[in-house]
Amino acid sequence: MDQAVKTLIDGLNEDLANEYASVIMYTYNAATVSGLSRQVLKPFFEQEVPDELGHASYLAEKISMLGGIPVVKPAPVEQPKEVKAMLEQALKAETETIERYKQRLEQADAVGEIALKVRLEDMIADETRHKEELQRLLEDPRLC
Repeated sequence: MDQAVKTLIDGLNEDLANEYASVIMYTYNAATVSGLSRQVLKPFFEQEVPDELGHASYLAEKISMLGGIPVVKPAPVEQPKEVKAMLEQALKAETETIERYKQRLEQADAVGEIALKVRLEDMIADETRHKEELQRLLEDPRLC
């Protein structure tokens, strides 16, 4: 296997582990968010799960198609109890995901994986929307 393809597969596996972690994080947050924010944030967190799961499914398929073996273990997930900490954790995860996907986009382009490159652009757009929504939620002055 070409070294550039192996590097891409390794990166996609890192991304996959983080998508699994995002599914767990958003599920945990939806289940444990409390207080006055619960009515707004529980549905918000629940809505994120299908997007992250779709990304994970696509990444696993692509890794397999490229000749790799998709990971099955998620990246570590913190379990914050405070609403602000949940939002900050999610914002950090989305920001890091965007940066990883930008790297992966360059790697995909370098090995001629145009379909992967286009899909990564769509996934970056999804994650950017998530990030921007989290930033707006964190502007709430009631979050201490």
